[in-house]
Amino acid sequence: MKKWKCICGYIHDGDEAPHACPKCGAPADKFTLLDDKQAQLVERSRHTNSLHCRLVDLSRQIEHVCKDGIDDKLDPGCVKVFEASLAHAYEMMKLAMTEMQGHIAKGKWG
Repeated sequence: MKKWKCICGYIHDGDEAPHACPKCGAPADKFTLLDDKQAQLVERSRHTNSLHCRLVDLSRQIEHVCKDGIDDKLDPGCVKVFEASLAHAYEMMKLAMTEMQGHIAKGKWG
């Protein structure tokens, strides 16, 4: 499928540019047709960015589990595992978010 890029950065999928950009309202003549290589990069970026988003979501879920485990205070060993896991989950979340920030800065968000 063809990909069209608006002057604001919005990417449209379709045989033709839209009549108006849904983000900024620019008319169709403000869209540029991406070549095949650029369109493939957009698809790959979308896939990788969705994986990073999933990683952030899973990290947040782990964070909630760990906090529940810490609050439960069954024994010091359990609390230690939950505290260490919480730190790792937070680190994973920050890594994924930082990578997405880099993608956005490079125009690889799609």
